[in-house]
Amino acid sequence: MKKSILLLLGMALILAIFLTACGGAQPAASTGTEGEGGAADVPVPAEYAGKTNPVANNADAIAAGKVLYTDNCLSCHGETGVGDGPAGASLDPKPGNLDEVAANDTADRIFWRISEGGMEAPFNSSMPAWKSVLSEDERWQVVSYIQATFK
Repeated sequence: MKKSILLLLGMALILAIFLTACGGAQPAASTGTEGEGGAADVPVPAEYAGKTNPVANNADAIAAGKVLYTDNCLSCHGETGVGDGPAGASLDPKPGNLDEVAANDTADRIFWRISEGGMEAPFNSSMPAWKSVLSEDERWQVVSYIQATFK
């Protein structure tokens, strides 16, 4: 009996942590890659500005990025990248549309957003920071996958 209660509590804790990482932020007036006055107009911080993707257009990196995207991003951004993943359905604001991201954002901006997430102003989204979870190479692989797949 005690074992069942501990297992149930453990599962509830894991679910709570997952939901905390994927939701709960208040919507901003403008998020994502919107036009004039939106969050896309925020300059890329100096730490990330001008960085170039060392694995751009590399088929192996794109394939690795797909695996990382499936494991870490698909639940919110969805298979087609439009923000309709199962976990993304409950988020407000909705996850960014990666078609717009790939079409409008530079590699350094995408890398910055993956690295730092979007929980802080000006984005105020539910996207967690991935820099402590994914290596720099892995984050660039995700950038490669996004840029090669969505547009």
